[in-house]
Amino acid sequence: MEERTRAYLRGRFRDHYRRTEITPPPSANEREWGYIPWTEGPKTTMVRHRSLLELGSLEDFLERKRPQHVYFSVGRYRDPGANSMSEKEWRTSDLVFDLDADHLPRVTLGEDSYAEMLATCKEALFRLLDFLEDDFGFEDLEIVFSGGRGYHVHVRDDAVQHLEREHRREIVDYVRGIGLDYEELIETETVAGLGRKTPTQRRHLAIDGGWGRRTHRHFMGFIDEILALEEADALERLQSFDGIGEGKAKATLNAARTNRDELETGNVTVHTAVSQLAERFASMAVERDNAPIDEPVTTDTNRLIRLPGSLHGGSALETRRIDHDDLESFDPLVDAVPETFTGHEITVDVTRGGEVELGGDIFTVPEGDQSLPEYVAMFLMARGRAEKEKE
Repeated sequence: MEERTRAYLRGRFRDHYRRTEITPPPSANEREWGYIPWTEGPKTTMVRHRSLLELGSLEDFLERKRPQHVYFSVGRYRDPGANSMSEKEWRTSDLVFDLDADHLPRVTLGEDSYAEMLATCKEALFRLLDFLEDDFGFEDLEIVFSGGRGYHVHVRDDAVQHLEREHRREIVDYVRGIGLDYEELIETETVAGLGRKTPTQRRHLAIDGGWGRRTHRHFMGFIDEILALEEADALERLQSFDGIGEGKAKATLNAARTNRDELETGNVTVHTAVSQLAERFASMAVERDNAPIDEPVTTDTNRLIRLPGSLHGGSALETRRIDHDDLESFDPLVDAVPETFTGHEITVDVTRGGEVELGGDIFTVPEGDQSLPEYVAMFLMARGRAEKEKE
């Protein structure tokens, strides 16, 4: 990035902060703060171990330093400005989750567009929120578009504040489905025998919530799929599973036909073949429903996380808080475009052209000098795809 481009971005970031009110996180004075300035050269230099008292007023600091990136700690400390973690004296930490499109298994880098990557990441966000709200019952959540490739979720319930790393690791393992044991999803019920018969054990897949509910949903979707097929096609579909031959396929299909209502209640033990098939859907549920979070972020009680309301120096988009009710309609490539950069055009030298989807439009940008809406030009410059035209 050339110096005139850096200077232009710095200046426009300052203009944005002059007209934008930033809401700090709770207990802002107890958190460590850090930022990355617009320095020359390929290496990124982080300025950290600062308290908010050292930085001064957040608005004044942002306008004065107009940083490329700005962060605060998920942890709260007695002395957040101390230079070592031990001297800071940790007190509590929020539980934070980071979803990054670059790390998602359903994203193909180099093929998926930026918009497609963000859409896939949003789907993963809904899965994560399902775990956090339904499985764990967390209530104090803040959802944030990172301004770059994904989303952050800050959990601030009192119950999580004192969790150590190993307990946060357990939460990570749960939402990722790591080490999921099918037997843990089974509930056992003792059924009294008739006459002198010994009581028996009836096994049900737990379907009220959690991974049992997810496994059951996928399993019943498959059952309904094969019930809708002609018999020959249903048997062929069943035999596509390893270890299911013609005999087991017929037994499974017959059991599904005669006991669908029982299967709907979670009773997957109507036949041994059905039970063995149902077990396979636990791993399928993990593959399809897990939340592919950046695991080290959640387990780290000292992590620095991007400040909502600040600008992302790699995109010139805003790190945006999102109300839960607005999440479905939220479009990061429209709603995170700073108003400061709209309404006029500037000229830049595009060094790497291509399509840019931003602000509700798709721009096909060739290389060379181009007059573009400023928010598009800012995006390209921040991404290293354009330089500010020489005056």
